[in-house]
Amino acid sequence: MKSWPVQDAKARFSELLDTCLREGPQIVTRRGAEAAVLVPAKSWRRMQSAAKPSLKELLLADAPRTSLELPPRGEKRRRPPPALK
Repeated sequence: MKSWPVQDAKARFSELLDTCLREGPQIVTRRGAEAAVLVPAKSWRRMQSAAKPSLKELLLADAPRTSLELPPRGEKRRRPPPALK
């Protein structure tokens, strides 16, 4: 993966895009730190679909489908009954 300073990426965006399509993901840096990655749309769609399980995978999974946070159990707290007059 080639690294592009943000100034170069802005000035030569067409070249950045062509390189991305030809060679794969390209990193854009800001002040020497990685800031963003330009990836081809086909790769992005593949990564997105891999990140989300299908409905079939969800239903057949051994793990629970949700994580419910239940409050701690204990004695019920009740108000005392009102005094009769």
